[in-house]
Amino acid sequence: MITNISFILNGDKISYDVKSHWTLLYLLREKLGLKGTKEGCGNGECGACTVIIDELAVNSCLYLAIEADGKTIETIEGLASADGTLHPLQQSFVDNGGIQCGFCTPGMIMSSKALLDATPKADREEIKHALAGNICRCTGYIQIFESVEAAEETGGQNE
Repeated sequence: MITNISFILNGDKISYDVKSHWTLLYLLREKLGLKGTKEGCGNGECGACTVIIDELAVNSCLYLAIEADGKTIETIEGLASADGTLHPLQQSFVDNGGIQCGFCTPGMIMSSKALLDATPKADREEIKHALAGNICRCTGYIQIFESVEAAEETGGQNE
């Protein structure tokens, strides 16, 4: 079955015909060309596919595309300014060594953004809890936590 859905993606209104079995991850990567959202495990365990849907961090590998109808979705591609200036969270991950191989980074940043949007002054335990569903095999997490904490100091938002 094919259904037309409409949603806001990184500030742009999108209308797309989707098949009922497509995941949001498949739609974003394979049909819309947004390769920043990664498929790691494909079953909601690693967080590499995390996007923000209506202000909540969601594993897009588990979310059916058809359910995106009427929603607002943010991906890593939507964070930087139009002129290429990185979002404060992105810049903080660069500046504080929160990136190693980079595979998990988009999911980490999107989970962190959802947290800071809801709790601008999150403490270390809140950061750990928000990132508990994101797996990194490189950094040992300390630099990631420090990156989120440093972004808090800038307000974690684009000016």
